[in-house]
Amino acid sequence: MLDALVAEARLRWGLDLAAGLQVIAAERLVATPLEPSRPALIVPLAVLRAEIEGGVQPEPLPGRHAASGRDRATLLRRLYPADHPIGRFGSPDAATVGDLGADDLLAPIYLPPVAPELAVASPWAMPWISARLRLPDGCPWDREQTHETLRNHLLEEAYEVYDALGSGATPALAEELGDLLLQVVLHAQLAAEEGVFDLTDVNAAIASKIVRRHPHVFGDAEVRTSSDVNRQWERIKADERAEGSAAETKGVLDGVSRILPALAASQEMQERAANIGYEWPSVEGVLDKVAEELAELREAPTPAEKAEEYGDLMFVLVNVARWHGIEAEAALRAANDKFRRRFASVERQASERGVALRDLDFAALDALWDAAKTEERAAVAANRETQP
Repeated sequence: MLDALVAEARLRWGLDLAAGLQVIAAERLVATPLEPSRPALIVPLAVLRAEIEGGVQPEPLPGRHAASGRDRATLLRRLYPADHPIGRFGSPDAATVGDLGADDLLAPIYLPPVAPELAVASPWAMPWISARLRLPDGCPWDREQTHETLRNHLLEEAYEVYDALGSGATPALAEELGDLLLQVVLHAQLAAEEGVFDLTDVNAAIASKIVRRHPHVFGDAEVRTSSDVNRQWERIKADERAEGSAAETKGVLDGVSRILPALAASQEMQERAANIGYEWPSVEGVLDKVAEELAELREAPTPAEKAEEYGDLMFVLVNVARWHGIEAEAALRAANDKFRRRFASVERQASERGVALRDLDFAALDALWDAAKTEERAAVAANRETQP
């Protein structure tokens, strides 16, 4: 039966077997990798004279397992352009992916390949597009890029993802994550052109590292808490460092980038130190240290010493945040946003009164600030009352 389907696809729709052919059981479509830029036959199990093992419906493939991940027709509409043609065996009727319904998958269908630049939902679309843009007849801007010129773009995209995360899982976050992924693809493309590595090496490096560092999932190690996981993680990394040559040996903190924002870097370093046991017995000791550092800041006699003591105080305050499960960088950003909102209210209030901020003394400005806080709290309370 399969030979007959292939023969009809070759005759009617120009199937080129030299380009490869994906044959996928319709009932296992949601669980099977499908590359739209390659021709595909979607065939019911009954036609293949097979059945789902145990009769259990397969789980959607990770990476395609959003809310609609179990609907086969919806999946094909996500992977293919709506106007992409489909072939119905034994039927002369023309059809497109956009017209596809659940009943259409009760019989075999043929999906001709999509042009690589249109197979946008494929994990291989962006690598292909990136390579195409770098060709002599590609994009002048892309051809000029180097690892060095792309560095600032990477930071910019990472910060935009960071900001989008504040709103949780939104379509905007998906777009920003795509922008960040583009940076990974571009750097892999540049390295491939130099013959150093490509995206396959990037995927292999991170996947093998994650499997290696989770022996409690992929091996026989046992852990009970997230703290146990963190300690195990640091032990494994220490073993990896010890296996390197003397010239490659790295310390616990060497992997913390020096260009990270200072708060984020401080918290990461303290997390790593704590994971190998360098930790206060309780948060009370950290709070006592805050008081000690604050006193030293007050007593510092010179500007240079004051700056040093201020840095020490900030470092300990980051430790307080870590103890309470607070991300210091995010907390300060939230405080900045709050200050921005309230100061805008102060400016508005002054404008409504027909006065300039520079003409008000501190007491008057502070009164406007208190009014801004009261206004904001009232708005928050009102919003809570309207929530279902």
